[in-house]
Amino acid sequence: MIRKQEITTFEFPENAIIWDVRDSNAYSEAHVKGAVNQPIGDLSESSLTQVSTDQPIYILCGGGSKAPRAAEKLEGLDSSREYVILMGGTRAARDAGLPLEQGK
Repeated sequence: MIRKQEITTFEFPENAIIWDVRDSNAYSEAHVKGAVNQPIGDLSESSLTQVSTDQPIYILCGGGSKAPRAAEKLEGLDSSREYVILMGGTRAARDAGLPLEQGK
């Protein structure tokens, strides 16, 4: 199941699995605190084995174009999971004053 959530109104649950699907260069420039870099091209069934099946996977990108594609790709690999697209991505998070980190 894929659902959408505006990143600016999202309250990050403790221990949330947040995947930033941009390339590693964009990720290292700035990313949402706690997000893990999982480039869209690298998403696979083995990526999903890292996450408990009952835990939602929150997906974001820079501005909102890659995250929906990544969610569709993941749902094609395992449709029993919950995928949440964080709309607006890293740019919206920055503009809203959410904490961002730099580096890998």
